[in-house]
Amino acid sequence: MACVKSSDSPIAPLIGIDASRALRARHTGTERYAWELIRRLVRLGDGGHVRYRLYADRPPTPEERAATPGAEWVVRRLPRLWTHLALGPELARRPPDVFFEPAHVLPLTCPPASVVTVHDLGYEHFPEAHTAFQRWYLRLTTRWHVRAARLLLADSRATRDDLVNRYGADPSRIEVVYPGIDLEAFGPVRDPAVLERVRARYAGGARYVLYVGTLQPRKNVERLVRAFARVAAEVPDLVLVLAGKPGWHVAPLRRLMAREGLGERVRMPGYVPEEDLPALLSGAEVFAFPSLFEGFGFPVLEAQACGTPVLTSTASSLPEVAGDAALLVDPFDVGAIAAGLRALLDDADLRRRLVERGFANVQRFTWDRAARQVYSLLGTLLREQEGNDE
Repeated sequence: MACVKSSDSPIAPLIGIDASRALRARHTGTERYAWELIRRLVRLGDGGHVRYRLYADRPPTPEERAATPGAEWVVRRLPRLWTHLALGPELARRPPDVFFEPAHVLPLTCPPASVVTVHDLGYEHFPEAHTAFQRWYLRLTTRWHVRAARLLLADSRATRDDLVNRYGADPSRIEVVYPGIDLEAFGPVRDPAVLERVRARYAGGARYVLYVGTLQPRKNVERLVRAFARVAAEVPDLVLVLAGKPGWHVAPLRRLMAREGLGERVRMPGYVPEEDLPALLSGAEVFAFPSLFEGFGFPVLEAQACGTPVLTSTASSLPEVAGDAALLVDPFDVGAIAAGLRALLDDADLRRRLVERGFANVQRFTWDRAARQVYSLLGTLLREQEGNDE
């Protein structure tokens, strides 16, 4: 990266990053994205080529500081509207040369050279999953991103197309940067004792089809349950494990399970600790993820990395992410989902092919690759800024 020169001596350019979501205790997709990129970006800038200022709403732990060597941390505490009432004024007082917002909400006061990641536009596809205020706020902030950000990052081509088609974003100002998965954390678990322990805990010791994700309508869990009910009648030793925290609209899901007479055939263990997830994925007969909408789809890649055959849907970004390493089905067709489950349970050759392709597919999605791409894009903006200042 180029240096921005003062009147006295060269000074490394300054990149500011919102790190508030990266410091959350429990990482979901956005929090994981922010943390994995930030810690890699800081190390890519090691050597004095660039400086980093990380903004947070709580002090980083010693471990978080150690993972971001040389970065300046700025902590501003505020319980509500932190992005606009704490981060925004801080950026206005001491603007960095480039500002990167990895968590979808760009402050209303932001430097001219700002980059924001838009993870998905799920609120447009499933507005009923959000309150009226949430929809208003998300639409307002997305319109602001499209107008104010110098560059938009999208997790997938599907999200890029949504930004263009729904908000009129300029395609030349959007870059697709695929997130990564942690291939050190996710890989095949083959220890029989570990697999048996997880099977006993989550599936009562039975063979199981696994779903991982929030239990809400856009995840299409009800159709998955109805499809499983058709398969369950033919495979009496099989259960369905729905792993994830309950979202809204769970009561109808429970009533559906009762109507289908599934009883103990469907298990809902809630949130699965990260240390159990690789073994839970590895032990599944099939990973079923027929979601109606995903901005990216981490669970598909995590299952592939663990060597589990995947069934997913033809909707949104899922074919893009799954590649040729999953069985794709129409998510609105219960019969197609059921037929896909039967095929993956019965056809050993199909399972083997998908597992082999899955191991190859996940290599396309690494955090190191994503960080290098973002680092290059930020460097381009810094050079543009330097040219504008001369």
